[in-house]
Amino acid sequence: MKEKTFALKGTVFYSKTKDEICVSPDSYLVCEDGLSAGVFPVLPEAYQGIPVRDTGNSLIIPGLTDLHIHAPQYSFRSVGMDMELLEWLDQIAFPEESKFSDLEYARKSYQIFVNDVKKSPTTRLSAFGTLHVEATELLMDLMEETGLKAYIGKVNMDRNGPDTLQEKSVPDAKRDTLNWIADVQDKYTNVKPILTPRFTPSCSDPLMDELGKIQRQYHLPVQSHLSENLSEMAWVKELCPNTAFYGEAYDQFGLFGGEDCPTIMAHCVHCPDEELELIKKRGVYIAHCSQSNTNLASGICPVRRYLDAGVNIGLGSDIAGGFSVSLLRAMSDSIQTSKLYWRLMDHNAKPLTLEEVFYMATIGGGSFFGKVGSFEKGYEFDAVILNDENLPYPQEFTPLQRLERLVYLSDDRNIIGKYVAGTKIF
Repeated sequence: MKEKTFALKGTVFYSKTKDEICVSPDSYLVCEDGLSAGVFPVLPEAYQGIPVRDTGNSLIIPGLTDLHIHAPQYSFRSVGMDMELLEWLDQIAFPEESKFSDLEYARKSYQIFVNDVKKSPTTRLSAFGTLHVEATELLMDLMEETGLKAYIGKVNMDRNGPDTLQEKSVPDAKRDTLNWIADVQDKYTNVKPILTPRFTPSCSDPLMDELGKIQRQYHLPVQSHLSENLSEMAWVKELCPNTAFYGEAYDQFGLFGGEDCPTIMAHCVHCPDEELELIKKRGVYIAHCSQSNTNLASGICPVRRYLDAGVNIGLGSDIAGGFSVSLLRAMSDSIQTSKLYWRLMDHNAKPLTLEEVFYMATIGGGSFFGKVGSFEKGYEFDAVILNDENLPYPQEFTPLQRLERLVYLSDDRNIIGKYVAGTKIF
């Protein structure tokens, strides 16, 4: 029997489309050599004798993917939430991230981060580090030990930041980035590097040009920010007068999707039509970060518009613009803010449904990692077991209603099991 062949028994949920959650009560979810073999009402003859973890009345969902999180910001989440984005970066985020030049401080901070992410419903994530190579490699080492799958990026920035958090020169940034890639590219089983220009205001054209060359040489994915805040967008227009919209500031350097450059752009709160067309054409993933958009007064993302356009879209916690690492909380926040968008901004943009945010948190974001985020046959076996016994109720709830309650009410106590690519985390 293969080591990663077993079954979980419980009420199983997964998405086939953004409009439907498949629900299988009292069923067997089979993992065969790290991949899902499917969901069955009775354990098939071919799998008789494999280990079975009976979760009782628990709910089993695909692992959740956090497409946008800043690991060095975790320890100061919920600080400065009365500020807008650019002020918050200058007064809170940049000074705090400067501390990661101290490797001992970085270890203390990152250990807190990885411990809490491991306990969360997240099984895959794409994370920003800082520009400090040693600290970023330390983060990758610690994340590797958790068993979670992650893209982690050494941040690049060479302008409009404090001297303590800025590359000394473009040649220095290029050297440090190449050294970092050489150090980590083949080092890990679970963790991979991702190119990370912080955002256009932080990256000069010469730096972006070098990152574009590095991307084409190593075929690495890319993550950054896009059209998050109106002041930010106006600033980008001043810095890049040759571009018609923010996305072109990345695209002109080959850092905006395409077949050989998988890309995540966080936020996308205020994308003009031309930008949305380019996002769709290039296959860029949007990381929707509802909690952060609210906390930093960036606006309400028109998620319905993006779903209707058929673009790739998942969810992000955006720690520490967001304050909760739970993607279940991100699901509920996304529903709530979509109702505000519908009520206050566009009566034709119907609010998001549970089915849609569940899709975004699972296969929507998970597909950035490949066949991830579903229990259909052949998908990597990422699973989270949720138990709602601490949320008692006298009436009868359907399985979907129980899931909805966990989306709104759960915390770490409700997460009693977690698997990544067939490996048991707890």
